[in-house]
Amino acid sequence: MIANTPPPPYYAVIFTSLRTDTDDGYAEMADFMVDLASKQDGFLGVESARNETGITVSYWKDLESIKQWKQNSDHLIAQNKGRKEWYSEYKTRIAKVERDYAFALFDSKT
Repeated sequence: MIANTPPPPYYAVIFTSLRTDTDDGYAEMADFMVDLASKQDGFLGVESARNETGITVSYWKDLESIKQWKQNSDHLIAQNKGRKEWYSEYKTRIAKVERDYAFALFDSKT
């Protein structure tokens, strides 16, 4: 699903990862992180896709909201477990969204 973000400007945290073969609670933790992030002040939405490379983009109102999320105690636990077990490699990028465009194709029968 595509996140329904407000008009720019806002920020995107782009998390790109390569997984290990270890699954030990990964899906449950990923779901918990999305639920927890959605309750954080400044959270605007999330989009995620995984094939060989995983990409998760979360959207935030401002840099302070991102900082608070990074320091969340449960998020810190997930980060640590990710480094130790789930990811062979990852990179996080933060970008300011200055412009966005949308298109949606709707079935005319609905």
